[in-house]
Amino acid sequence: MDITRPLALLGGLSPAQFMKRHWQKKPLLVRGALPGFAPLLSRAQLFALAGQDEVESRLVAHSGGRWRLRRGPFPRRALPPLAQPGWTLLVQGVDLHHQGAHQLLSRFGFLPQARLDDLMISHATDGGGVGPHFDSYDVFLLQAHGRRRWRYGRQRDLSLLPDSPLKILARFEPEVECVLEPGDLLYLPPRFAHDGVAVGECQTCSIGFRSPAGAELARDLLQRLSEDAADAAGERLYRDPGQPATDAPGAIPQALQQFARTALAAALKDPQALQRALGESLSEPKPNVWFESAPAAGLESGVVLDRRTRMLYDRRHVFINGESHRAAGRDAALLRALADGRRLGAAQLAHAGAATRSLLAAWQQAGWLQPLGAHDT
Repeated sequence: MDITRPLALLGGLSPAQFMKRHWQKKPLLVRGALPGFAPLLSRAQLFALAGQDEVESRLVAHSGGRWRLRRGPFPRRALPPLAQPGWTLLVQGVDLHHQGAHQLLSRFGFLPQARLDDLMISHATDGGGVGPHFDSYDVFLLQAHGRRRWRYGRQRDLSLLPDSPLKILARFEPEVECVLEPGDLLYLPPRFAHDGVAVGECQTCSIGFRSPAGAELARDLLQRLSEDAADAAGERLYRDPGQPATDAPGAIPQALQQFARTALAAALKDPQALQRALGESLSEPKPNVWFESAPAAGLESGVVLDRRTRMLYDRRHVFINGESHRAAGRDAALLRALADGRRLGAAQLAHAGAATRSLLAAWQQAGWLQPLGAHDT
């Protein structure tokens, strides 16, 4: 992608300009960002998706001043009638299950894939919404069908309604109001309060980019580093044959404190350990994602990553679905091209070495990639 070329998606800004002026700084409203845009899934298709066990879905309803939340899966008969106002069906991770939704994400290829969360679709009846709230991630709100009224702004008072199943702001103070129609796009940075209410029946796509929480990321990295250290050094036990009798049994011995420091240093001994653990963590699929093994089918015509596959890289490694592999030279360039473009053509594969071909074949058998053209539905 040419990040200096103006895009209608960004209101005539280039990706470079958008990132400098708006990303994590201020909202952007774009009328006609995708002219002629139509729903990726019909109402019936979306409702059917919400009925599947492996799909995360929620139903939010608001009536009589009360908010109610239910979690799926939802058989069609479990959803309220369309004539009933004030309810919203939210279906997460649609990009994992529908190729059109997955392809829509490529329009946002000027952003790091390591930050991408998912594409959610919300379908609402008149007056439906999830209440005024704020998110900890960046979001692009793309109107697919009908109209939705958005109110948003910076919010100083972040106190929430008590005894509510949703995190709804108690004293919402919007600064801007607009109505989005099909093809319109609204970008909101983290912690910008917003409230979207359906004007008649409507459908909205939300493309979210996660911001990892420091504490959560640290826990995962330390767990991965400790496993690496255990593999390298084994389960070495603390020994203290020289421990004298003590009249202060509650005190932690200095030798045990030093043992702990040494154990932690061992986990970080490899200078590439942290980068490897980070790449494995960021490429780990969500818990509800699994792959079906497939027979080897040849690589000559090209390959495409399965839409559920997460693939990233750094200077020394490629990461795929929580695994890390060392890569260098021409093969590293080839695998990075696969991570960036999510596909390799026959001409590109012709330059792959034996080790890379073997790796690609293993990924194909694991269901992580497929022959080019096999993922068009």
